[in-house]
Amino acid sequence: MAALGSQLQLLQTATKLHAERSRHELEEQRAVWQKTNTALIESFRKAAGDGSLGQAWSEYVRDSGERFVLMLDALRRRGDMFYAHEAAGSPPVLIYDYEVVMDARGLPRPCNYMLLRILPKAGVTVHEWKRPYVIIDPRAGHGPGIGGFKTDSQVGVALSDGHPVYFVAFRPMPEPDQTLACVTHAEAAFLREIMRRHPGAPQPIVVGNCQGGWATAILAATNPDLAGPIVLNGSPMSYWSGRLGQDPMRYNGGMLGGVLPALIMSDLGHGVFDGAHLVYNFEKLNPARTWFRKYFELYSEIDQDDGHFLDFERWWGGFYLMNEAEIRWIVENLFVGNKLAKGEARLETGRPIDLKAIRAPIIVFASHGDNITPPQQALNWIVDTYADESEIEIRGQRIIYMVHDQVGHLGIFVSSAVAKREHTQMASTLKTIEALAPGLYEMKIDDIAGEGHAKRFTVSFHQRKMTDILDLGTGREEEPAFAAVARMSEQLAELYDATARPIVQAMVTPQMAEMARAMHPVRLKRTVMATRNPAMAMLPAMADNVRASRTPAAEDNPFVALERAWADMVEQSIKAATDVRAAWYETAFLSIYASPWAHYYGHTHQTERTRKSKDELRALPVVIEALAAINKGGLPEAVVRMMLLLAGSRGNVRRDRLERSSELLTSRSPFAEMESAARTRMIHMQNLMVHFEHEASLQALATLLPDAAARKKAIEMVDYVAGSWEEMETRTREMSLAMRRVLDLPAPLKSIDKAAAE
Repeated sequence: MAALGSQLQLLQTATKLHAERSRHELEEQRAVWQKTNTALIESFRKAAGDGSLGQAWSEYVRDSGERFVLMLDALRRRGDMFYAHEAAGSPPVLIYDYEVVMDARGLPRPCNYMLLRILPKAGVTVHEWKRPYVIIDPRAGHGPGIGGFKTDSQVGVALSDGHPVYFVAFRPMPEPDQTLACVTHAEAAFLREIMRRHPGAPQPIVVGNCQGGWATAILAATNPDLAGPIVLNGSPMSYWSGRLGQDPMRYNGGMLGGVLPALIMSDLGHGVFDGAHLVYNFEKLNPARTWFRKYFELYSEIDQDDGHFLDFERWWGGFYLMNEAEIRWIVENLFVGNKLAKGEARLETGRPIDLKAIRAPIIVFASHGDNITPPQQALNWIVDTYADESEIEIRGQRIIYMVHDQVGHLGIFVSSAVAKREHTQMASTLKTIEALAPGLYEMKIDDIAGEGHAKRFTVSFHQRKMTDILDLGTGREEEPAFAAVARMSEQLAELYDATARPIVQAMVTPQMAEMARAMHPVRLKRTVMATRNPAMAMLPAMADNVRASRTPAAEDNPFVALERAWADMVEQSIKAATDVRAAWYETAFLSIYASPWAHYYGHTHQTERTRKSKDELRALPVVIEALAAINKGGLPEAVVRMMLLLAGSRGNVRRDRLERSSELLTSRSPFAEMESAARTRMIHMQNLMVHFEHEASLQALATLLPDAAARKKAIEMVDYVAGSWEEMETRTREMSLAMRRVLDLPAPLKSIDKAAAE
């Protein structure tokens, strides 16, 4: 009965949320329509009154016909571009020149990946001693290049700051017998080559976009000695997570049969899975945009520039393929099984993937406006991996997350505004992140003043708990339903393997598979419009004639306004239908998989990662070692411990303090003479002391600094990082005074003056 009550509650909540959102959108749209209709009526009344309505209609008919011809010509050029791009081998759509550094086809375990070095544009200087950037784009149907699609991009931000930039790209067709393990081995080889080329630079920063994010996480977990800080942009890591009343894409596994469709499509592709299927799924997620508004904007704004449309379509229309083993691993371990977040995924036999093994700092960028990777999918792996936020500290890890209010999934990678703000500030933060005390933080960016590249920002890091991540969603009560999907998927795959699969594989030839790919709807709508189609033969001449005598209608033409209003109504109608579909999809899923029977059926797959208790964490060898050395050390250990004590009292860190901390720990004696690994270990060990024995670590400062000169030097260093007394919070001032009492040092004059004034 409890399970049935839980199911009914989920259905009620989901239905309510869908209804509330639909009502809210309808109310907003009603206000817009009322304003639009009033303006339309007034414009037609005015045109009828002054006798210009007939002339306006004549101008509109000509204008509309000319725009239609020019739009068709743009689609023709898109088709030609599609053929040309494929004939050239579908190269990355980067706007930068590049050179191929390594080709993974020559590695012991070959794959279709390659490492590119981005060549800076004229006027941009790159310093070989700076930390290299490595960008891994998603292999989710499209080709590589979205991370360097514009000047204001991840690539552009890194190059403008003087960093060497490398790009992990891939070819359209996988190598025979290629697996994701081959890909990970290749990416590890790429990092080793980059480190060989830059021996004096810190370990590379690795940026993973979307599906490239989990690839980056797997790379860092299986090769913890190679990667520097990693950045996961819009990267799905916890696939069962999402928000009720939203994010319907996660239900595909249950509603479509788990891994079975991928296996069938791979067999129909003669062992190769067509990435066009994934692109088609993305388009179905927002048909109002991908199937209507995008083309209406091309039609209505054709005089402005169709270059932006064609540039984007060059990437969106580049379809890449995977071997059956690759897509099967992805679906079974990520999309359906959610094994990466649960700690159950294995890259290959005998090689489990443990996200706790990642030693590099992690930055996660998510957005509430992302309906492909909602914040819960990007962040809940943290909750699933660690016992609590204190375990992140204990293991010496730094995880920073940032949640944008509204940018969409693709906007995370291609938006110039995001590149100028979020990616630029993240890049600046990455220079100093290793000076941040271990823990879980939220990064916040606030605009101060200025415009464009001159805009100034304030960046701060706020200590967070696991509950802060969970509060971003609507709960996780529906997630056990996905366990039934995982079991169902496994059993359907076994049944298919044992029955129909040999027959399907025997029936499909390479020629049949190639023909099926050519006839896929997302390819067909491009090729059918290309110049190769005889029906398009007269279009180029027609378009040239239109351009030569183009006569746009006046901006205030009432029929142009009516056209725009019609387009808005069509778009809203499609959105309303999509909302109804999403509501039906979710309620159908919950009706099937959240039922008591499904809970019983899936209980074998409802496992969670075993988490260590606080006592077990205290018993870790590294903790025992740290606590045994609480009275050992000198000036470096004391300064780091004092900085950690102050940071713990504060609860948040401004970037200017972090920058001063980084400058102190890397540029000033005695820290400048330390190896980076030794410095990182010292911060970790001192943090363990402060975490487990806060008061004892404070009192031990007197032992670490036995003489007055060392104490004076240490407090000066700490005061430099902490900043002015006026900027300190009350608890930070109290800790500063407590450290001075332990060290038998006088209180700052400003604190004495303040006390006297009070």
